[in-house]
Amino acid sequence: LGEYSPDPDADRAAEDPAEVSRAHCEAFQAWMVQTRSPATGLNKHKALQQFFKWLRDDEEEIDRSPMDRVRQPKIPQKLVPVMRDAETSKVLQTCKGKAFLQLRDEAVIRLYYNTGARLSEVGNLALADIDLATESVRYHGKGSKDRRVRFGPKTARALSRYLRARAKHRGADLPDLWLADRGARRLAPNGIKIMIKRRGAAAGLTGVHAHRWRHNFAHEW
Repeated sequence: LGEYSPDPDADRAAEDPAEVSRAHCEAFQAWMVQTRSPATGLNKHKALQQFFKWLRDDEEEIDRSPMDRVRQPKIPQKLVPVMRDAETSKVLQTCKGKAFLQLRDEAVIRLYYNTGARLSEVGNLALADIDLATESVRYHGKGSKDRRVRFGPKTARALSRYLRARAKHRGADLPDLWLADRGARRLAPNGIKIMIKRRGAAAGLTGVHAHRWRHNFAHEW
């Protein structure tokens, strides 16, 4: 039970999991919700369920799980902040221009907005992952799962303009799609994260990050 030790009984239970009772679990769960958050309490609840199930079924150390009748903590439903079209337009306005930096940033932002991809998925793209002929991008997702996603004409145009500028840029021979403004090196996902935050601030917005476009993509669908 980690740092939780409200009484000697809990200390003994921490030393011998077979001594843990339903009361111990309920008290621990209440303490988690009070000192952490309901979401953390729920995660701990699920972890304890699996642990005592293993202790009962695989190890046969106990006859019954003390979590059998312990209710899950209730999680308050919160509205997920999305990136509205008007807000996206403001961010894109900060990218207007023909300089390499402006063309690159617009292409990055439009990909997030148009495809709902994760920060790392867009950030780790290779040049070969973009197919302008089919207006699609190949993402390498979690669990080594690849998928191909279509994008719209505005994103295709932004990518085409960026690729033409990229071909004249130092580092054009690198396999990575996104290049840093200076030097022959890639722009890493963390650099994209910083760029998006900076563009958001320039547009007069707060809390701008790649995952908000992912939320928006899901919200629209």
